[in-house]
Amino acid sequence: MSKMPKIDRQREHQANERTFLAWLRTSISLIGFGFAIARFGLFIRQLNFSLTQQQHEPAPHPFFTSENLGICLVIFGIFTLLLAVWRYNQVFSQIEEGNYQPSKFTVWVMTGVVIIFGILSIPLLLLRSNAPRSPYRVPNQPLSRHFR
Repeated sequence: MSKMPKIDRQREHQANERTFLAWLRTSISLIGFGFAIARFGLFIRQLNFSLTQQQHEPAPHPFFTSENLGICLVIFGIFTLLLAVWRYNQVFSQIEEGNYQPSKFTVWVMTGVVIIFGILSIPLLLLRSNAPRSPYRVPNQPLSRHFR
């Protein structure tokens, strides 16, 4: 046990809990975004089908789909939660022993993975912009008075 005064240890443990809760909120956000992105892709396909009434839509890219990105975000959110619990317990032990060591590794890992997800989402944006337009509206024709 450390020679640190009890009130200082209490503050450090409370800071550790706040940090854990921030990681928890981040993991919940990642899981929520993943779920929303996956379901939004399904919604777009349904909307495209209902507007064009085509039975055969163009085949999506086998890798760059919103469903795959959404599933990856959900898995990463679960991984983030596991990392948060591991880091919380590690810091808890370090506080009790009086030898806290900050970790840059987890910050770099999280930053790198979020950058990778950002880069992987770019093809989804580019592929969606080339999607066929609805046959019910001629390009460069003004919208009818009902939709103004």
